[in-house]
Amino acid sequence: MASVWAPSSSTICAAAASSKSRCYSSSSSSLPCCSGSSGFPVKTSPFLGAFALPLSMSRPFVLSGSLVVVNTQQSFRVRSENKDKGKGKGKPVVPLDQRWMFEEHELNGPDIWNKTWYPKAADHINTDKPWYIVDATDKILGRLASTIAIHIRGKDLPTYTPSVDMGAFVIVVNAEKVAVSGKKRTQKLYRRHSGRPGGMKVETFDQLQRRIPERIIEHAVRGMLPKGRLGRALFNHLKVYKGPDHPHEAQKPVELPIRDKRIQKEK
Repeated sequence: MASVWAPSSSTICAAAASSKSRCYSSSSSSLPCCSGSSGFPVKTSPFLGAFALPLSMSRPFVLSGSLVVVNTQQSFRVRSENKDKGKGKGKPVVPLDQRWMFEEHELNGPDIWNKTWYPKAADHINTDKPWYIVDATDKILGRLASTIAIHIRGKDLPTYTPSVDMGAFVIVVNAEKVAVSGKKRTQKLYRRHSGRPGGMKVETFDQLQRRIPERIIEHAVRGMLPKGRLGRALFNHLKVYKGPDHPHEAQKPVELPIRDKRIQKEK
């Protein structure tokens, strides 16, 4: 078996004296082997084959064969990262192992990959939401309404939360030119009631389109939104107008992205 060189106790004592450290030899008692040093209680460990310091020892030590060298000049303190930075302060940032997926200006935003992330009030302010515009000319009513409802609810966003208003505003123009498939122009019925006995009113699609064309799209989109307080708030994001004009030029709306290839009625 190859021999392993180990420094003698006198060599390490001299090194400890030069570095102002204490050394403890296994051949001696619990007192330090260097003369003039103050003793420190140690215990023998049958597993390590050397003297081990008490668990309450807060100074760094080095195990070398049968010798324990304690540095008296260095001290360290372990702090958790949360205590150093302040736990819960500031916005959550993107983890280090995921930063390659983002641009430099996006690193300080919300961590959308964290499963516990929940939108705060500052994440869904109406003044910061985008505005879209869509022309309803010759577009199938149901497919147009479902596309609008998706963007109003915010389902196209990675930050979508079912219980929070995360969607955008949608402007619909040329509502009187919306199309339906099959024989729905004469067979689709719209009912309303005045609240009095015998006050039921029934209209076909054609009749309502000639009278109030905006109500057709509003009725279709409302049925695809949640029922309750959130649904009523989301419905206010829909702006339907007859004709090509609308009063929302200041919001600078952009074209609504449509992925449904069958939304346009074939002529």
